[in-house]
This record gives sequence, C-alpha cells and structure tokens, in this order.
Amino acid sequence: MSTRIPVPDGLFHDDTGVARCSWCASTPLYRHYHDTEWGFPVMDDRRLFEKICLEGFQSGLSWLTILNKREAFRQAFAQFDIATVAHFDDTDVARLVADAGIVRHRGKITSTINNAQRALALQEEFGSLAAYFWRWEPASSSRPTHLTYEVLRGMGTSPESTALSKDLKKRGWSFVGPTTVYAFMQAMGLVNDHVDGCGTRAAALAARRAAPR
Repeated sequence: MSTRIPVPDGLFHDDTGVARCSWCASTPLYRHYHDTEWGFPVMDDRRLFEKICLEGFQSGLSWLTILNKREAFRQAFAQFDIATVAHFDDTDVARLVADAGIVRHRGKITSTINNAQRALALQEEFGSLAAYFWRWEPASSSRPTHLTYEVLRGMGTSPESTALSKDLKKRGWSFVGPTTVYAFMQAMGLVNDHVDGCGTRAAALAARRAAPR
C-alpha cells in the first residue's frame, strides 16, 4: 500500500512528480506558462507593454481567461506594437468592441490605446520601457527570505507596486492599480514569487540574477 506524500500548501505535484505553484494546476497551458514565463525577467518592451495591458484586461477576471485569449488579443492589437496601437482610432475601437475573441470592454480597450501613447512618452524619456519599469525592482533585502504560501497570500500589493502605480497614474496611464501592477511585476520577473519548494523557483531566481539591469 502506497503512502501519499503530503504536499505543502501552495504547491501540487503533477503526474511526473514535479512540484509547482498550485495556481497553475488546472490546465497544461497554465502549467507551461508557469514553467517558462511567470517570474522570469523580461527586458523586451513589446512584451512588457503586452503584459501590463493584459493585466488591465484581467481586472475582475482570472488570468487563465486572459491567457486562453492571448493569441486573439495579439492579433487584435497588432502584436502589441506600441507605436501601432498608439495610433488606433475610433474605427479600431469599434472593431475591437465587436471582436468576440477578446474581452470586449470598451473602457479597457480605450485604456490600452491611451497607455500605448503614454508608453511612447516613457520610451522617449527613459530610452525604453524596460529602463523605466526595472527602476521599481524591489531591493533583495525587502523581500521575504522564505516565500511560503501564507506569506504570498498576503502580498497582493507591495510598497514598490503601490509607488509604481502612483507614478504611472500621474503620467496618465489607466487600469494600473497597485494590485494589477504587482501581478505585472510577478509575471515579468521583477520579483520571484514562486513559493519555496516549487520546481521552477530556482530557475527563475537564476534568470533574475543573470538579467542585465
């Protein structure tokens, strides 16, 4: 008779025995995203812009809903090319509101166009979105030494995400509240929130250490 090995809170084991953060358990697509993207550092402006826009679309929804529609979002928003989206007009808004492949929320659609225009201004000022966003990376001394599920559950925002949200809003961005911004920071590797024991945590940490700042 086999003995079931207990799994710490916040983790699950798949059929291969690999431990992963429990939030990605529901589908293979979610697990692939967890293993290869979430928490790994991103320095590419297009990807940074895409993610902060999609986090805005996620507001009130699950990330899995957005992930399942991500390819449709990319097609609808010109692969999130910042300059192209910044020049979308009322015709594009009407097209997007009618697109069943994405989340058809007019306010979030117009916000994405507005944020593309604001992103161009950031690129002009800082040289790139990466140069701007990575200024808000938390100091390692401010992060918990042991990231348990209980600790992570209490980290829907952070001082850095609150400050970044405030600065973005001052610059005219929308749908960038502190919780949305913290989720963006988690996904883009500005923090490593894979819980202790997750099989991907060490790889994400190594990638963060190697990433240019």
